[in-house]
Amino acid sequence: MSQKLFGTDGIRGIANSEPITAGSALRLAQAAGRVLIKEENGVAVVVGRDTRASGEMLESAIAAGLASNGIHVLLAGVVPTPAVAYLTTRYCASFGMMISASHNPFQDNGLKFFGATGYKLSDESERAIESEFFRPGTYELPTGKSVGRIRRIKEATEEYAVFAATTVPKDFSLSGVKVVVDMANGAAYQTTPMVLAALGADVDLHSSAPDGFNINVDCGSTNPAALSRHVQESGGAFGLAHDGDADRLLFCDEHGFALDGDELLAIAALDLLPRNQLQKNTVVATVMSNFGLDEVLQRHGGKVFRTEVGDRFVMDALVQQRLNLGGEQSGHMVFRDFTTTGDGLIAALQIIAIMLRTGKPLSELRRVLKKFPQVLRNVTVREKAPFEQFDHLTERLREAESRLYGKGRVMLRYSGTEPKARLLLEGPDADELHKLADAIVEELVKNIGA
Repeated sequence: MSQKLFGTDGIRGIANSEPITAGSALRLAQAAGRVLIKEENGVAVVVGRDTRASGEMLESAIAAGLASNGIHVLLAGVVPTPAVAYLTTRYCASFGMMISASHNPFQDNGLKFFGATGYKLSDESERAIESEFFRPGTYELPTGKSVGRIRRIKEATEEYAVFAATTVPKDFSLSGVKVVVDMANGAAYQTTPMVLAALGADVDLHSSAPDGFNINVDCGSTNPAALSRHVQESGGAFGLAHDGDADRLLFCDEHGFALDGDELLAIAALDLLPRNQLQKNTVVATVMSNFGLDEVLQRHGGKVFRTEVGDRFVMDALVQQRLNLGGEQSGHMVFRDFTTTGDGLIAALQIIAIMLRTGKPLSELRRVLKKFPQVLRNVTVREKAPFEQFDHLTERLREAESRLYGKGRVMLRYSGTEPKARLLLEGPDADELHKLADAIVEELVKNIGA
């Protein structure tokens, strides 16, 4: 097994194949307990999962690993990833573990960790867990009354739903508003409809019957066409969708037009700026976000602080720079005034609150962002070899950079969670971008295509 476990968002792989096996999950839970827990007695860990069939197996293994180390386990059951972050702080747990592969297909699974404060672990903590996991030797385990106990949080979904609802004003009402909701057959299939209905919405619910295998299948935030179709067919005021673990958000306006994370960030920032509620007048976005976001923020007296791709890098910047709004083009959004991680439900509520406060539909609000043309390509690869070792690929990249110099950009990187190379080109001429992208993709496929 590789000595590297953690990617850009936890540990991920094919369920029941290393390192996402029951045995490794048990040992990983033990290793995490030895690294993250310093106290001797009374410590607890919150464990949640999404709707994948393999989550049941991994939940049992992780609970056994923690309890065998003398750690009490609080099982939250099927809940969104941000719910684990919240419940970890609510129950004063030492850390939290979420079993999910997010937007990946059902056969994948993974593990995400949250510290006692509800934030994801630092690089140092992840490296320490990896080192402990791979360290040879045996460890003395507690016996008798020192063995940990395993309990269920009976109302985990309700507790998180109540918390999410407190992030909007007391007079917030969706009475008479038809909202189309696509839950990706994932972790939010109970919580998001519960909150929207409690706030008075007429909820038109789709993809909310998980069977362990249909998570993210032709639905959810990674398939905007489904949500768009539902909105147009139902005549809803707008639609929203999450990914499998509900840390992402997709909106469609009343016409079925999909809004990505950049548009949602622009809407939120331009609402906060004039009310002096955007810390340092700055939004955190990644290098993948459209440069149109920089332009609109600058015109309104704000600016964009850019990070590497990954919601953890966005959150790190928010904490270090003491900022309160950030996100990714993919739909991860962090409203740090309310939460410690990307939260699809809380982000949705904040955008809906803007709609209610301004009286404007999403079709009007989204017009604030004028996007530069972008071309995104994903190429499945058999290995993640350094790009620079392929001469013809390097030539194509340099040619594209030269053509777009001063008026656009080229980015090529490997996915941190999937065996894919991701290519982004941005510039004023879409036709030129497609031609340049075709040439680069051709070389990628030729050299490392699966």
